[in-house]
Amino acid sequence: MSVRSDTARPTAVVVGGGLAGITAALRLAEADHRVTLVEGRPRLGGLAFSFQRGELTVDNGQHVFLRCCTAYRGLVDRLGAGRLVDIQPRLDVPVLAVRGSGPAARRTLGRLRRAALPVPLHLAGSLAAYPHLGPADRLRVVRAALALKGLDLADPALDEISFGDWLRRNGQNAATLAAMWDLVGVATLNATADQVSLALAAMVFKTGLLSDPGASDIGTAAVPLGAIHHDAALAELERAGVRVLLRARATELKPAGQHAVRLDGGELLAADTVVLAGAQDTAAALLPPDAIEGQQRLAGFGTAPILNLHVIYDRKVLRRPFFAALGSPVQWVFDRTAHSGLAGSGLGAAHPGAQYLAVSQSAVQDEIDLPVAELRRRYLPELARLLPAAAGAEVLDFFVTRERTATFDPAPGSAALRPRARTRVPGLLLAGSWTATGWPATMESAVRSGHAAADAALADGARRPVDRGDGRWPR
Repeated sequence: MSVRSDTARPTAVVVGGGLAGITAALRLAEADHRVTLVEGRPRLGGLAFSFQRGELTVDNGQHVFLRCCTAYRGLVDRLGAGRLVDIQPRLDVPVLAVRGSGPAARRTLGRLRRAALPVPLHLAGSLAAYPHLGPADRLRVVRAALALKGLDLADPALDEISFGDWLRRNGQNAATLAAMWDLVGVATLNATADQVSLALAAMVFKTGLLSDPGASDIGTAAVPLGAIHHDAALAELERAGVRVLLRARATELKPAGQHAVRLDGGELLAADTVVLAGAQDTAAALLPPDAIEGQQRLAGFGTAPILNLHVIYDRKVLRRPFFAALGSPVQWVFDRTAHSGLAGSGLGAAHPGAQYLAVSQSAVQDEIDLPVAELRRRYLPELARLLPAAAGAEVLDFFVTRERTATFDPAPGSAALRPRARTRVPGLLLAGSWTATGWPATMESAVRSGHAAADAALADGARRPVDRGDGRWPR
C-alpha cells in the first residue's frame, strides 16, 4: 500500500469562514487537499453567528431554514449537529393582525399551515380559513399561485420583471400583497415584492410552497448559532485536517503559476487552488483584473440590510415560539429565552419568569441606522399592541444588532450580476450566497456555492466532481 507524500498533495486556500467557506474547505480536504481556511474574524459562521453580551448568548439575527434546504441540512449533518436543529413536523405559521391601540385594539390570529395532502391541496384548508383575507382575495391568491407554478425558472426574462408588477398583472391587490406575498417574501428575500426580481421570488415560492408538501416546514437552531457554525464546524474542520486561521485577513492575491495569498500579518500562503468565499466586496477587492466577465459590475451589485431588535421582559409575554405580524411595522417575533441562557444568568435569577424576544426586520433601509433610543420608542409600543401582556411588563434590556450588508440586493436584473464559481484564472474560484446559485442570499445558497466551488476545483484537477447540493456527503 502506497501512501501519498504530503508534498505531493494539492494545496488549497479558502478565504472566508462562513458557511460557503466551511463547505468548500471540507469538500477539498475530503478530496485529499491540504487546506488552509482564512477568516478575518475571531469566529466562523459568517453572517450567521453568536456573541456574548454579559451572561447572555446572542444570535446576531434569527436565521431559519426550510425542509427544502437540503444542502444546509446536509452540512449540519456533516458537522454532527443534526440534533441541534429542530424542524416543524408540518408548516405552521401563526399570523397575528392588530387594528387600533390600547384597550380598543382588536387582535386576530390566523395560521398558515399545511395538511397531509399533495400539492397544492396541502395549503387549501389553511387558506380557506385564513381570517386576514376575504373570500375573493383568497381566490386571488390561488390564481397567482397557479400562475407561479406554471413559470419556467430557467427563463432569463423572469429576472427583468419585478415580482410586484407580475402579481398585480395576476390579480393581486394591496390586501393579498400584505397578508400573503410580502409576509413570506420580505422574510425570505429581504425585499418587498416591488423590489425583488420575479425570478428569485418565483424560485422561493415554487420551491418552498409548490414543490413538495413538506418543503416549507420551518427549521431553527435549538442552540445558539455559534454552537453549530463555529464550535461544531471548527471541530469538524480540524478533524478533516484543515488548518484554520482566525483573526487573519487576506490582503492580496497573486495568481501567477501557483497562487499566493498574503495575510495582514505578512504570511504568504501558496496554493494550487484558491476559493474566495467571503462577501462580494471582499472578493471584488482581491480579484485580479478581468478575472470574471463584467467584473466592473460588481461595484454596482448592491446590498440590503436586516435589523434585529432584542427585548428582555421581566415576565412571559409570548406563549408560542414565534409569530408573524400584520397591521404593524413589526415583522417576525421569536422567543429566544432558552437559546440565550437567560434562565441561568444573574438577570434570570433576579427575574425567574423573564422572557427574551428577538424581532427580525428585513428590508429596512430607512431604519437600519436609526439610534437605539428611536428604535425603542418605535417598537416597544408596537409589541405592546400585539402582545397585551407586554403592555404591563418591565423591559429589562433592549439592544439592537444590525447587518447593513446582510444580503445582496435581489432587484430585477440582479441575476446577471451574480458570478459563477469559475473565474477566468485557473484554480481561482468564487463562493458565497451572492454567487450564481439560483437561490436568494440564504444559508442554503451559501452552502450550495461552497459545493459549486469545490466541484469546479475538483473538475479542474481531473477529478470527477460530485454535486453535493442535495445534502449528501461522502463518508
